Amino acid sequence: MINNIVLVGRTTKDMELKQSSGGSAYVQFILAVNRTFKDGNGEQQADFITCVAWNKTAETLSKYVQKGALIGVEGRLQVRSYEKDGSRQWVSEVVINRFTFLESKRSTTPESGTMGNYQQNISSGNPSNSFHTANYQSPFQTATVMAGRTTVNVSDDDFPF
Repeated sequence: MINNIVLVGRTTKDMELKQSSGGSAYVQFILAVNRTFKDGNGEQQADFITCVAWNKTAETLSKYVQKGALIGVEGRLQVRSYEKDGSRQWVSEVVINRFTFLESKRSTTPESGTMGNYQQNISSGNPSNSFHTANYQSPFQTATVMAGRTTVNVSDDDFPF
């Protein structure tokens, strides 16, 4: 059986570390994940997916991840239920095994926020650091910009066949 989920998205709020009744540390948060298409009005659509992390992973997330941070998570889908007011409630969530920071800390400072930093760079006529936010869906273009290259020239002589 395979139950593996990989998501890339932005956190919708600051992480709040909590303790379970058994004493384990956990964080529960929503990850906004852009869909691959836009709606009829040209607006970007997103899914808001509930995620939960436990123990050391939860402690690290709560310490270093802020609202609006771009992160990648890997985990498994968990469906659970509970009773509330006499009716059964169902919850689907991603239980995180691993996560990855996908942008630099300086691009998500709490003073400016991710989008604040992007908008500030654009409005000042200096879009040099705007790729942190604007091109996160295009990792190869971002890597090229970060490396200071805009094109790569390849000739037929470069191929071994």
